[in-house]
Amino acid sequence: MTLDWTTADTSSPNVILDVKNLRVHYATPTGDVIAVNGITFNIYEGETLALVGESGCGKTTTAMGVLRLVQPPGRIVEGEVLLKGTDVVTLDEENLREMRWQQISLIPQGAMNSLNPIMRVKDQLGDVIVTHEGRQNKNSLKERILDLLNMVGLPGRVYSMYPHELSGGMKQRVCIAMAIALHPTLVIADEFTSALDVVVQRVVAQTMMEVKEQMGVSMILIGHDMGLVAQMVDRVAVMYAGNIMEIAPCYAIFGDPLHPYTQLLIESIPSIKERKPLKVTEGLTHDLRTPPPGCIFQFRCPYVMDVCLEELPPQREVKPRHEIACHLYDDHGNLMFDIVKQDST
Repeated sequence: MTLDWTTADTSSPNVILDVKNLRVHYATPTGDVIAVNGITFNIYEGETLALVGESGCGKTTTAMGVLRLVQPPGRIVEGEVLLKGTDVVTLDEENLREMRWQQISLIPQGAMNSLNPIMRVKDQLGDVIVTHEGRQNKNSLKERILDLLNMVGLPGRVYSMYPHELSGGMKQRVCIAMAIALHPTLVIADEFTSALDVVVQRVVAQTMMEVKEQMGVSMILIGHDMGLVAQMVDRVAVMYAGNIMEIAPCYAIFGDPLHPYTQLLIESIPSIKERKPLKVTEGLTHDLRTPPPGCIFQFRCPYVMDVCLEELPPQREVKPRHEIACHLYDDHGNLMFDIVKQDST
């Protein structure tokens, strides 16, 4: 089930995940690094949302916060993570353990480091099922594991193989099979194609989309590949330095990006139709321990104004399902300054 926001009515689908003011810090001897800075977003039933942005912008930390897997010296400082109405942040360890895999699961970035090298695939998949559902009939468990492997496009022989006997793409699909083994409501995929060549990336991405269509799960995809994102998701959330700069349907992000940072990301995508110099974002990110007053993007924005140095722009909806944190626009998504219009053409 893929949502078509271009034809959807104004009524909202069911919200599966509602993240409110999530803040994640990492303690250092010279002060906390603010990795995720009070972000708010949600995921609808059957929807795929992408978290995109430069390395270090807080995408993976956001996912770890949603899963409550942030490791020391990191910690969730504030916020709510409501999964079907239940706040993950406040769950005790037992309830959290039960929720993982059954309600929310993770496809990790490095499949080669995520599978146990001394366990066969059948044992790793079986362990997920038995741990949460109890002992199973041996034959029915085998049939269930084979069905999972078939669902992600793997041959039956993988059932008895060790991870080192599999290619990178096959390992990644085993991780996908583990993530969907208990039919979770939400699947988070963290850079799930980053370690693969472009041909295998396409195969794994297609596997993901087929699994989504068959199971109707909601997904969060974390990645750098804007071209891949454009083909796979319903909405895109653009992150910078722990903040969400813009969140909108995929067609709006690529067809009508509003935030200057989003525009720079789109312009940095190489074109196969024309030769043009790649657009490079100038300037450096601020020290994440001491964010400046005002807009977090002020040091790299080509359109920075006095108000940007003083006031933090709120995240607000300026068009249907299109939210932005920028002083350049009014409440209807119109540019407020003619000089910006001239510069941006």
